[in-house]
Amino acid sequence: MTASIVTCAIDDGVALVTLNNPPLNLVTTELTRQLNETVARLAADPGVRVMVLTGSGAKAFCAGSDIKEFPQMMAVGAVVPKKLALENEAYSRVDDFPKPTISALNGLAFGGGLELAVCCDLIVAEAGQQVALPEIKLGVYPGSGGTIRVTRRIGEARAKEMMFFGDPITVETALAWGLINRVVPRGEALKTAMAMARTLATRPSVALQMAKQSADMAFDTSEEAAIRASLALSDRVFSTADCGEGVRAFFAKEPPKFTHR
Repeated sequence: MTASIVTCAIDDGVALVTLNNPPLNLVTTELTRQLNETVARLAADPGVRVMVLTGSGAKAFCAGSDIKEFPQMMAVGAVVPKKLALENEAYSRVDDFPKPTISALNGLAFGGGLELAVCCDLIVAEAGQQVALPEIKLGVYPGSGGTIRVTRRIGEARAKEMMFFGDPITVETALAWGLINRVVPRGEALKTAMAMARTLATRPSVALQMAKQSADMAFDTSEEAAIRASLALSDRVFSTADCGEGVRAFFAKEPPKFTHR
């Protein structure tokens, strides 16, 4: 039986997914397979309203791909079909997760680790840590969506600087660039991310999902088409029970009691 190197716990609407491949939580084909299956299951679970993704230990969220897997695959020209294709499928599944997602960077996030982190809507990192896209130093480039997702977050010039030089930047710089959302004291990334997730889990789930879908369209279609689609999503939100409850609570001057319907 294959050991679980991706673990999951669900509590009160929040799913915590942990990469458990110490000490660096390297991305292997088996970890990728387990991540893909776990995220697919959570996306279909109506009891899950928010997903938090973190790594085990205190050294790394994820230090990227396990390079030991490369030589054998390279010898038969199979890196893309055997490794990168599955990675892109799993990472896209995280990116397309219909509910809010948060990455808790409990340590460094390099290469495929950063590419995975930026698939989440929000990123919390610990002070003094570093992030990087160092693939160029291996003679390759970020092949699991980093060229697109990092560029969308911080713009072409800064993304190219990270990819062309491959040098680490501090999370404080990443915060200033807009790559991550919050920097917290050492040891508090997961605690902060879980607190954020619990807050989001109390918010109207359908409205959150529609807000995420509408925001994501800003990168995927024309402004005119995105606005038309956003109106259709708004129409759906206004028909939810939670919208009715929110309006009722506003006039009653009391906190709303959302049921995520």
